[in-house]
Amino acid sequence: MSESVANICLHVMRVSYIPIFYDTGHLVSIYTYREKCKCHRSGPFGDEVSRVFGGGLVPGSLTLIGGDPGVGKSTLLLQIAAIIAKGDSDGEACPVVYVSGEESVEQIGNRADRLRIESDIYLYSSNDVEDILKKVQYLSPGALIVDSIQTVYLKGIMGSPGGIMQVKECTSALLRFAKKTNIPVLLIGHVTKSGDIAGPRVLEHIVDVVLYMEGEKYSSHRMLRAVKNRFGSADELGVFEMSHSGLQAVSNASEMFLSEQLLDSEILAGLAVAVIMDGSRTFLIEIQALCLSGSTGSRQVNGIQQKRADMIISVLIKQAGLRLQEHAVFLNVVSGLALTETAGDLAIAAAICSSCLEIPIPNDIAFIGEIGLGGELRMVPRMEKRVYTVAKLGYRMCIVPKVAEKALGTEGLEKMEVVGCRNLKEVINTVFLNIMRR
Repeated sequence: MSESVANICLHVMRVSYIPIFYDTGHLVSIYTYREKCKCHRSGPFGDEVSRVFGGGLVPGSLTLIGGDPGVGKSTLLLQIAAIIAKGDSDGEACPVVYVSGEESVEQIGNRADRLRIESDIYLYSSNDVEDILKKVQYLSPGALIVDSIQTVYLKGIMGSPGGIMQVKECTSALLRFAKKTNIPVLLIGHVTKSGDIAGPRVLEHIVDVVLYMEGEKYSSHRMLRAVKNRFGSADELGVFEMSHSGLQAVSNASEMFLSEQLLDSEILAGLAVAVIMDGSRTFLIEIQALCLSGSTGSRQVNGIQQKRADMIISVLIKQAGLRLQEHAVFLNVVSGLALTETAGDLAIAAAICSSCLEIPIPNDIAFIGEIGLGGELRMVPRMEKRVYTVAKLGYRMCIVPKVAEKALGTEGLEKMEVVGCRNLKEVINTVFLNIMRR
């Protein structure tokens, strides 16, 4: 090992993995492959990462992780490296090589100290892919991490690092290395202003797994989303919180976007709770509405599709009899989220009704359902999972379409009342008239 490779000792969890060399010229039993395919992880952080990877990191795989600058990609991969290097109680420790083309060894070491990482990680600063692979082959590590693919280059290939040909050929070289040695390789990728990973589009086709790390500028929450996964579902989402000591898994992700509320307080008029799905995760979010009389026609929305909001307001005017044409309507999704699925329609309508009628909705009621042009309530996918999540969080009532009420069982819903409504008029009568009678 070259002296330019710095070895730092850090302490974390470790994956049960020993590099195995497969000869592609021979048949390999699928049962043998399954036994040694997944690198399982323990602990909340490891479990959350493993969920997104589809059960664990696959030996010989090539993974690309993209995200905005400063979102936490390097921190995430340094923590993953520590998990792999530590292994588990049944296996031997596997060193991990972390190569950076952007930072010095000292900078990465300082970050590791801040994260209190202690395991067998080798740090190396280089931009030459051939040099990197030569160093790695001698060590035969449990994983290779390259930060980032836009900063490395191959000799003999035209263009500077980050160019289309360089990015494509460097990725292909790392893919061949991963398949030949059965060492998993993880790459960090920069993103463009449009949110796509910089470089040729073929880059995402070359790799086995593509993950995106997302996070609002003024929020500590981070989401790791799978958009391509040859070894598992591409419909998965990991939720983390960035702290001084690194990324921490969020244990109560379903209610992470809910704020503290005062039951039946006047300030809650115009607030309703929606239940949405992102991947396989269920989230409860707050929809805010503000209706001002005397400001005809003005509508402002934040986090909701403008056309969808206009449609719901029009349906409330026509089918529910609300005189919203005489009001300015403002809609907002709390926490800066973007509501894209139709399951939030009913909560939007309930929030508007609450503000227009000036009747607060109790904070132990949730709304699930799509609204049709006739004012009818329609089913949404995975209704059962949404309702059970609401019940587990201690809500007293959940308003759903009538057809969903008939399809749901009673097991696990003993402490929550599931109320089925056919249309918006029934929702108004059920929620707001009952509140007025109290």
